[in-house]
Amino acid sequence: MHTYYLHLGSNQGEKKDFLQKALELISTNIGEITLRSNIYETEPWGLKEQENFLNMAIEVKSTKSPEDVIQSIKSIESALGSAKAVKWGPRSIDIDVLYCDDQIINSSDITIPHPHIKDRNFVLIPLLEIAGDFTDPVHKMTIDELYDICKDTGEVFIFEE
Repeated sequence: MHTYYLHLGSNQGEKKDFLQKALELISTNIGEITLRSNIYETEPWGLKEQENFLNMAIEVKSTKSPEDVIQSIKSIESALGSAKAVKWGPRSIDIDVLYCDDQIINSSDITIPHPHIKDRNFVLIPLLEIAGDFTDPVHKMTIDELYDICKDTGEVFIFEE
């Protein structure tokens, strides 16, 4: 059994509905969602001229390999109409694998841990909520410690409808 930490984001259409549909498909196709953060509204990162995102982090217990989880995520994103036409651009849904246990995987298809975790408040804040004591296997620091040194100044608010 593996423990995955995933990050979900949406900034097109009915953003909250896309997150909910993604959660349902993750639960059906990947594994049991054991923890989930609040939903956060965040400024776009990278490409600023777009709508704010809704983001969240989840913990998933799964028997699937990282390769199988990545394939399932691609299928979920496709089923929900996500098209990654522009780097850091608008998305109906974006799902990233942040961690799989304490594994470090660098291949042509997969990079785990996600290489930009330490640089992004919109990832660190939801992750901090559910896994603040988790130690990043690359940086040898907890999520709490990574957040303390993050230089990102992007605004992150708990989403309220």
